This record gives sequence, C-alpha cells and structure tokens, in this order.
Amino acid sequence: MDSSVHITFLGGLGEIGRNCAAIEVDKRIVLLDCGQLFPYKHPGVDSILPDFKWLLDRQDDIEACILSHPHEDHIGGIPHLFRHLSVPIYGSSFTLGMIKAKLESHEVELPSLVAIKDNEIHEVGPFECEFLPVTHSTPGGLMTLFRTPQGIILHSSDFKLDPTPVDGRLTDLNRVSDVSKKEGIRLLLADSTNAENEGVSLSESEIGPMLEDVLIENEGRRIIVGTFSSHIHRIQQIADAAKKTDRKLAILGPSMIRNVALSRELGLLKVSDSVLLNEKELKKFRSSKVCIICTGSQAEPRAAISMMSVGKHPLIEIDENDTVIFSSSPIPGNEASIFRVHNNLVRLGARIVHSGKLKIHTTGHGKAGELLALHEASNPELFIPVHGEYTHLLGHEEIALGRGMERSKVLRCVDGDSVCLDEHGLHLEGRVSGEYLMVDVRGAEVSKELVKERISLGGEGFILVKVVIDGKRRKLLERPFAMTLGWVEAEDKEESLNEIIEEVVKVLDGALTDGESDQKELTRLVRRATGKFVDLKTGRRPVLVPIVEIN
Repeated sequence: MDSSVHITFLGGLGEIGRNCAAIEVDKRIVLLDCGQLFPYKHPGVDSILPDFKWLLDRQDDIEACILSHPHEDHIGGIPHLFRHLSVPIYGSSFTLGMIKAKLESHEVELPSLVAIKDNEIHEVGPFECEFLPVTHSTPGGLMTLFRTPQGIILHSSDFKLDPTPVDGRLTDLNRVSDVSKKEGIRLLLADSTNAENEGVSLSESEIGPMLEDVLIENEGRRIIVGTFSSHIHRIQQIADAAKKTDRKLAILGPSMIRNVALSRELGLLKVSDSVLLNEKELKKFRSSKVCIICTGSQAEPRAAISMMSVGKHPLIEIDENDTVIFSSSPIPGNEASIFRVHNNLVRLGARIVHSGKLKIHTTGHGKAGELLALHEASNPELFIPVHGEYTHLLGHEEIALGRGMERSKVLRCVDGDSVCLDEHGLHLEGRVSGEYLMVDVRGAEVSKELVKERISLGGEGFILVKVVIDGKRRKLLERPFAMTLGWVEAEDKEESLNEIIEEVVKVLDGALTDGESDQKELTRLVRRATGKFVDLKTGRRPVLVPIVEIN
C-alpha cells in the first residue's frame, strides 16, 4: 500500500470562496469543506462552486466530509454535491444545524451528521482526526489535526487569536504547541485572508460598547442593523446593546430567523423571549423603541436591507427616523452593490453608520501577528498557504520565510493543484479542474458560454438579421429583415439597420450567384458581413443572431 498523502485543492486558493480540498491515502478520500463563491460579474448566476467532476468520478472513494465552520464559503456547495453523494458529514453542532436546514430547504436527503465537541478525536475515513476550537466570526469553528502515514497535517480553519471572545472560546494554540513538541507537525495548511495586514485583529468584545454608543446617540430613532446571519457573537452584542438602551428586538430575514432560533436552541445565543417582537408586534410597537437585526449587510438582492432600500420590504418602510447600521465589512467584489444600497437608503431619509466610520466590525481572520503566532506554535516542517486571494497567499508565504522556513519547504498552490506528501517532502503531482461550476437559484448549472452571452447582451446589445432565400432560383425572396436592441441609439437605429441589410444583400447575391446553397455557409456569411460592418461602424461587439431560411 502507498503511504503517500495526496491533497487536491478544488477551490479557495487565489480567491475568497469555494474552499474545498480532498485529502487522500490509499485511494480513500476525506473532503475538507465544500464552499461557494459569491458571484458579482456573472448575470443569472446565484452561486459559484468548485468543479465537482473529479470528485464525482471518484465518489466511491470518498468516505467522509469535514466542515470546519458554517460560513457559506465553506458549506455553500454541500447541497449541490450531496445530490450525488451521501457520506457522513462531521462538524460542530451549530455547523450541522445549519447544514441540516440548508439540505432540507434544497430537498436533498440528509446524510449521517456526526457532531464534534472541542478537543474530541474521531476516526474519519483513513485518518485519526483531532478537533480543536478556534475563535472566528461564527460559533463552533474547528481546527483539525489529521494523523496520517506521513505525519500530522494541521488545517487551521478560519481563525483569529482573540483574548476576550464573546463566548469565551479561545483558539487552542496551547494544544497545537503541545502536539508540535511531542509529535511534530509535518504540514501546515493555514488561513491567509489577512496575511498582508500587520499587527493583530481587534477583539470581538470591543465591538459591543461601540454599538451601544451608536444606539444611545440615536435615541428616539428606529435602529436597523445588518450583519451576517451566522455571526452569532455579533448578534449577541447587538441584542445586549438593545436591552441596555431599553429597546425591543426584532429579527428579519429567513436565514437570520433560522440561525437565531438554532443558536438559542443550542444555548449559543442568550436572548429572552420577553425582548423579542414577532411580525405582528413589530407593526404595532413604537418604532423608536425597536432594534431590528436583519440580513443584507452585503447587499444581497433578496435580503431584508436590500428590499428596504428599494421600498419593497413587506414590513419596513424607510424614512428620516431610521438609522441603518452595517456591522460588517464588504466582501471583495460587493463594494459597488453595498454603496448602491447605502445611497438608496440615504435617499429615503435614513442615517447610515458603517465600519468605515466607526469600529463597529472586526475581522474573524487573524492578521500577520496572529499568523506568525500560529507558525511559532506549530513549527511545521512544510507549509501551504490556503484560503485567500493570490496576494494573500504570497503574503502568508513571506511570513513563513521571514520566520526562517526554507523556501523549498513552502509550496504555493492554486485551484486545481494536486500535491503529494511523502517521505521526500512535498511536491506538485498534477492538476484537476479548478474551473467554476456556476449554478442558478434552482441549483441548475449555468454554462460559461451562457454567462458570456448574457454579459455581451447586457453590455453590447444584439442584432438579428433574417434572410429568406429561394433555393431553386438561388436568389433572395424578399428584402432581409433586421432588428436590434441595446446596440445604437434610437435615432440611429433605422439608418444603421438599412446599412447592415445592404451589406448582407451584397454578400449573399455574390455567394448565390457563385452557386453557394449550403444553409450553414450562408448563415456564416450573414454573420460575417454583419459583424464586419458593426465593428467598422461602432467598434462594439453585440450578439449577432443570423437566421437563414431556404424555401
């Protein structure tokens, strides 16, 4: 039997999202996370996932899936993959609660869900796995120690070193250090998100007093706070601030309602029933004594704040008596959408407070000083930076090198890379697809070609040219028809289309005279003539739709 360990990265390297890796020994695979990337330049696409083809081709070899924590960039791909796969999923109780709801909402049959407690050891596939607590911006994050034939592989998960976390749950670097000294850590896979940011991150517990100050300063106004529905620690602090300022609490947005209920059930969120307002009570209660916690901090189109900003929320109508707090920072790619929501809310009269103005948000990812502490505690022989855009991976690599690690001991990978860990060290051994799998709201796949077409249609418009040909006499039966949308201004449309028709007629007359009768070739000539004219006239590239009928 081959004792080598193979790690295949299907996503998360070179981007914030799609985190997914397969760890393999003797053709036995354990999947580590299965996330999505939020689309921002892909019309009609609701989620971008790893390309699962390689996994599905080997689905009989997959024995389990470990989920490090319940953020969408780590679990968002589960419903799609588990339509085709059913293996045990390991994770914290909170993570599994979110997975259960997600799979049920997608009508996917539930696999075996194995709840993990901090510091437990489980046999997962071919590996002995030890799970350590980490502090992050959601409960139940887990660092994983994989005991393999090639030594221990440590996956950091998303983490920070917060000395005063809201829930008291510290990243267990002491255990990492202990394992490193007693057994050694062969390979470190570690979060790189904030590798380029010096120092250490702000403690989550410092956000609460700032939020309380904002609520005090906005006395007599309705408060609406947007944050991530999985950020239970932040929700706890908003709830505490609301209670201290004598406000009732309302929860809006399906995912926010679901996650608040789950976290209360698990004892992770402490909010009294007497503080909470249901929808009926919210309508009747004095708005100046209300604090609403809802989704939409990232301007998601169907989220509560986004609906409020365009006057389409069924319960909330924004006016000059509202203060809207964005207790988050923009995910890269979302900035323009978020600013648009800000502007819409201000136009409706709202006062906006966001993390660019006040310290009402802190990252869940360790900065350079915290990453260095992880390296010091683990003292790995080998290192692969994971989870981040390419510049983040490079920045994390520089931290390792700055600490004294030899360059030959650091391997920088990208999506699709497959690496081998053996007695000789760490080396690239091949590639699988690192391409995007794009799906719509129904979970149906959307091709790259279709997205390109939509982008072209949205940016350049289209031109349709219809030609009817007498096949026997080899001549045009009538003048070609042409129409366009989104290509030229209305006042130029008729002239431009007439010019296109003239070019098409000229080309077809010549081809038909020369004896050309093949429909595909005649269609190609129409497309070519139209495209050439359009390019010379405007330099634009609209979608061309040539139709040739031969009677």
